[in-house]
Amino acid sequence: MTRKVAIIGTVGLPAKYGGFETLAEYLTEHLSQCHEITVYCSSKSYDETLDNYNGARLRYVPLNANGIESILYDVVSLFSAIRYADTVLVLGVSGCVILPVLKLFSRRRLVVNIDGLEWKRDKWNAFTKRFLRLSEKLAVRYADSVVTDNKVIQDYVQAEYAKVSTLIAYGGDQAAKVAISEETSVRYPFLQQKYAFCVCRIEPENNLHLTLEAVKQNASLPVVIVGNWDSSEYGRDLRATYSPIEGIHLLDPIYHQNALDQLRSNCCLYLHGHSAGGTNPSLVEAMSLGLPIFAFGVDYNRETTEHAARYFSSAGELAGMLDALDEHALTPMGNSMMEIARRRYRWDVVASQYAALF
Repeated sequence: MTRKVAIIGTVGLPAKYGGFETLAEYLTEHLSQCHEITVYCSSKSYDETLDNYNGARLRYVPLNANGIESILYDVVSLFSAIRYADTVLVLGVSGCVILPVLKLFSRRRLVVNIDGLEWKRDKWNAFTKRFLRLSEKLAVRYADSVVTDNKVIQDYVQAEYAKVSTLIAYGGDQAAKVAISEETSVRYPFLQQKYAFCVCRIEPENNLHLTLEAVKQNASLPVVIVGNWDSSEYGRDLRATYSPIEGIHLLDPIYHQNALDQLRSNCCLYLHGHSAGGTNPSLVEAMSLGLPIFAFGVDYNRETTEHAARYFSSAGELAGMLDALDEHALTPMGNSMMEIARRRYRWDVVASQYAALF
C-alpha cells in the first residue's frame, strides 16, 4: 500500500555529508517507487533548490538544520508534515520536545531514529545535555516506533525506558573500490606508497589527537586523514601541530564520492577513532570496502565489527599496534569486515526494514 511519508531532521537532499543525509538519499532511491516521500531540507544549506530528487518531493525550511536552530527547524518541519503525511520519519531527537503536543491532536504515525545518545557527547554543555536527554525521553515515549542503529543503544533503550526498539543500521555498499587516477596521484604523491586512512568530523570524541600522537610515535606507516580541520579550534590546533610531521597528511573535506573512494579504497589500513554515536556510517563504508580496521575500543565499534577488528584505547596502544603491524594478518581481517558488511550493512536491506515501519 502506498503511504505518504515525510522525512525530517536532515540537512536535506542531495546529500552533502552526514549519516542522516546519506540515509535519506538511499531511502528515497529505494522506496520512492512505492511510497510518496517528502524530504524536508534547509534552504540555508543549498545555493540551488530543487522540486524533486530521487523521486521524492523536496520542501525547504529557511532555518539551519544544525546547531541551536535545529530545534526550531525540526519543529517547523513536524508541524508541516503532520498536515498530510501518513508516516513521519524523524531523524534525531532535537525537535522531539514537541511530540507530546503533536500527539494531542494528530494520529499520524511517528517513527523516530534516536541517533547515538546525543546527550552523552562531550561537545555539549550541561544545559544542552539535559535538553537532549529530555528530548530523547519524549521521543521514546511518544513515538509509535523507535529505531536504534546499534545493539548497544537498543539494549540501553530497553533498560532505560522498558521499550522495544527496532534495530536498523546503515548501508555502506555505496562505497566502491576505485583505482587512483593519474590526476589524483599527481595531486597526492604520497598515495604511491602504503598508507593508513581515516575520514571523519574533526571533533575530540573522534580521538584525532590520540591517532595523530600514535602516528607521531611510530611514523613507519604514513596516515591520510580527511576532515573539516578549519571548523574548530581543536582542528586548527591539531593541524598546526601535526601537519609539519613527515608521514602525516591532513586533507580538507572531500565531498565527491569517487574522489573520496580513490583515497579510501586503496589504503592498507583504516583507522576509526570514534568513541560515540552508535553505528558510524564511515565505519560500515570502510567495512564494505573490505578494509582491515583498527578501531577505538568502545562497545559501539566492537558490536559494529562483531569483535573481528583490532581495538585500541590510547595513543601508546595504537602506536604499538602500528609498530607490530603484520601485513599478512590484515588481509583476513579485511575479508571478515567485508563479509559482515555484506550481511548487515546493505542499503536494500536497510530500506526494506524502514519500509516495514511505514
